[in-house]
Amino acid sequence: MSAITLKGNAVNTIGTLPSVGTTVKDFALVDSGLSVKTLESFEGKKKVFNIFPSIDTPTCASSARKFNEEASSLDNTVVINVSKDLPFALTRFCAAEGLNNVETLSDFRSSFGDDYEVTITDSPLKGLLSRAVIVTDENNKVIYTEQVSEIADEPDYSAAIVALNK
Repeated sequence: MSAITLKGNAVNTIGTLPSVGTTVKDFALVDSGLSVKTLESFEGKKKVFNIFPSIDTPTCASSARKFNEEASSLDNTVVINVSKDLPFALTRFCAAEGLNNVETLSDFRSSFGDDYEVTITDSPLKGLLSRAVIVTDENNKVIYTEQVSEIADEPDYSAAIVALNK
C-alpha cells in the first residue's frame, strides 16, 4: 500500500501504482453521456491518467485545468481525468470551466480504483481515489507514475509532460 497524507495526517491506499514498463489494466469508466469508455476507446494514443478524489476540491479542479491547458498542444495524446464523482458533477464542472481538451470519466460503478491501486482505504476520504498520475505510451505501457504524497498538493505536471516527449 502507498502511505500518503491529507493535510499531514496519514492516509493509505489499497496498493501501489502500476510499475513503469508494465501494461495498464482495462477499465470501464462512465462518461458525461453515461456511456462506458474502456482502454480500447483510446487505442493508439498516449494517455495521461489524472486521478483525484473529487473535482469539487480546489487542488483537483486545478489539476484538471492544468492538464486541459497542456493537452491542447500534445499530439496523439489524451488526458483522462478519473474520480469517483458522478458524471453529472464532472460535466457541470467541465462546462463551467470550458475544459474541452480532456476526457473526464467517473469510477462510480467500476473497479478502476482497485485495479490501479489508488483507492483510499482509511481516513475521511475512505473509498475515494488518491491523487496520482499515470502516463502510458500508445501501447498502454506505463512510462511515468506519480503517487502525490500529500493529497492537498498538485502533481508534477512538467514531469508527466516530459515523459510523453521522450
